[in-house]
Amino acid sequence: MKNLSRDEVGILKTAEGEIVVEFWPEVAPITVANFKRLAGEGFYDGTAFHRIVKGFMIQGGDPLSRKDDPLVGTGGPGYTIPAEFNDRPHVRGVISMARSEEPDSAGSQFFICLADARFLDGKYTAFGQVVKGDDVLERLGETPTQMGLAGEKSVPIKRSFLERVRIVSAESIM
Repeated sequence: MKNLSRDEVGILKTAEGEIVVEFWPEVAPITVANFKRLAGEGFYDGTAFHRIVKGFMIQGGDPLSRKDDPLVGTGGPGYTIPAEFNDRPHVRGVISMARSEEPDSAGSQFFICLADARFLDGKYTAFGQVVKGDDVLERLGETPTQMGLAGEKSVPIKRSFLERVRIVSAESIM
């Protein structure tokens, strides 16, 4: 387990198990505060990892993923936050904000890297890392997928729900 010196962590509860995420408020304070606020409001509860690219990343946080909405992948909280690009590398276990082509377009969608994705460095806001549950991340990353409308094999055949996301003191999971 990595160092849990920060005050709070996020626990992402899935059918595959729990993933614990340590946050990096020192490099992405707005993003971390936004994620914690949404988690505290129950925004992520019942959403799904709607995009899974084997060997790359799993993506979640779209409220439209609670149902089979054809616009899944485009939903958000109704606002956007500014990008906080930083020097943290996109490597396995890093959690980062998803966005459109516009840098300041992130809202609630996030992704967790399944492998090194250094080509994303400085282009997406990395705001934390998995400190527990790498085996769960691996199982989610192995979810069978099919081709989507955009021609990418990333649509999960079996829905992988985020049953609940909660923020707890880091000391409580040690």
